[in-house]
Amino acid sequence: MAGGGGGGGGGGGQKQDDLAPHPVKDQLPGVSYCITSPPPWPEAILLGFQHYLVMLGTTVIIPTALVPQMGGNNEDKAVVIQTLLFVAGINTLLQSFFGTRLPAVIGGSYTFVLPTISIILAGRYMNEPDPHTKFLKIMRGTQGALIVASALQIIVGFSGLWRNVARYLSPLSAAPLIALVGFGLYELGFPSVAKCVEIGLPELILLVIFAMYLPHTIHMMKSIFDRFAVLFTIPIVWLYAYLLTVGGAYRNVSPKTQFHCRTDRSGLIGGAPWIRVPYPFQWGAPTFDAGEAFAMMAASFVALVESTGSFIAVSRFASATPLPPSVLSRGVGWQGVGILLDGLFGTGNGSSVSIENAGLLALTRVGSRRVVQISAGFMIFFSILGKFGAVFASIPAPIFAALYCVFFAYVGSAGLGFLQFCNLNSFRTKFILGFSVFMGFSVPQYFNEYTSVAGFGPVHTRARWFNDMVNVLFSSKAFVGGIVAYVLDNTLHRHDGAVRKDRGYHWWDKFRSYRTDTRSEEFYSLPFNLNKFFPSV
Repeated sequence: MAGGGGGGGGGGGQKQDDLAPHPVKDQLPGVSYCITSPPPWPEAILLGFQHYLVMLGTTVIIPTALVPQMGGNNEDKAVVIQTLLFVAGINTLLQSFFGTRLPAVIGGSYTFVLPTISIILAGRYMNEPDPHTKFLKIMRGTQGALIVASALQIIVGFSGLWRNVARYLSPLSAAPLIALVGFGLYELGFPSVAKCVEIGLPELILLVIFAMYLPHTIHMMKSIFDRFAVLFTIPIVWLYAYLLTVGGAYRNVSPKTQFHCRTDRSGLIGGAPWIRVPYPFQWGAPTFDAGEAFAMMAASFVALVESTGSFIAVSRFASATPLPPSVLSRGVGWQGVGILLDGLFGTGNGSSVSIENAGLLALTRVGSRRVVQISAGFMIFFSILGKFGAVFASIPAPIFAALYCVFFAYVGSAGLGFLQFCNLNSFRTKFILGFSVFMGFSVPQYFNEYTSVAGFGPVHTRARWFNDMVNVLFSSKAFVGGIVAYVLDNTLHRHDGAVRKDRGYHWWDKFRSYRTDTRSEEFYSLPFNLNKFFPSV
């Protein structure tokens, strides 16, 4: 056994510091620019454009899947994408100025796809012979459902009800919620990369090389490669995909492969107008159906829970202190306003926090609010100039899927990071953590498998609206895992003195009220002295 002496000669025993665990941090260290410290303007503009590129994936993928099912053509699809992009820009600005004040991009959400498909399959639209008329009717029905569903988040958020729920959230119950917000989207990662592996896999490999390896190899431009890895890699792989397309590599392959691999199959550039400003009720007056509204309200509630985890992850990556519950509730209210705007403008989809953009904050280590506001400017600008926006929107989907593999993983790891506040040697902690994560994956898997085989969900009563509500709720991994963890954490031996420390509740005590930590004012105070009229508590 070496090193019996006290370490006088410089090689004997380990220092005590080497054996000590890493200290707990309520603000994430290593972030280059936090919320209130913007990078120089040229760098901020490039970073904002990068956020715009990243959010394009979801903005294009959702309408591309839904509009043809509605009966719309390429022109309709291009206009829906423009509208979704335009409203996303407005919602991002509203959230960053008046909501949580976090650098969170508010864009299209996969959570609202299920109820939208339910509306598409509704019997009252089946007998419409003209595809374009059918598209307009379904879009109006979706608008009505979104307008009603927005009331849920507006009321729950602005009334302060969600503030009371969030005050019982501990690091232990937050960890599975945030982890599943990221890891739960795994099916949008490599399975989508593999739909055109010769394009998706090079993007994934190049992104990892540029972001992780080159900064430690080329020290002169260290921050350039990881900070702008997306801007470096997308043009390279996009050009490669274009060369494969014009070179005839996909001439004799299946239509499905051509759709995913070719750079000229989106139909967006030809369908997009040169200049067009989206406006409310552009598809006509919304129509309302109680059953459809209930299903969309269920999706709105799921989006509320998922966005709670996303906001916490964004605050972490922006090196801010944990969100005070009153600020979180305010953000939920403004997200409800965002869903209302989706319904008024007719995006065909609801809004929530963009998970991929939250992951981009971690990759770039830039959590500046100004950068995300600049990205919102790009969204609005390119949504109005349709042809130019359509060029970027025609990037093949497997390239975006490769980005998701990194960004969703980052968000999932943010959830795991909150376990530093918990006692992982406690069997109570192990049970709540393991059981909630397992059920978060297992229950939605059952619902999805059942639906794929039977053509309808496990709950199939005569009341279709009830079926849709339950199936939407239990198809979200983050919702199921988050609710299980929250209920167990707040009911299982909660009043035991040791449990309070085991669950990490004491670490967040000073952040449960806006006024008890001086840093809250720096990160979350409203602009234009609005705190006087809308106080946070």
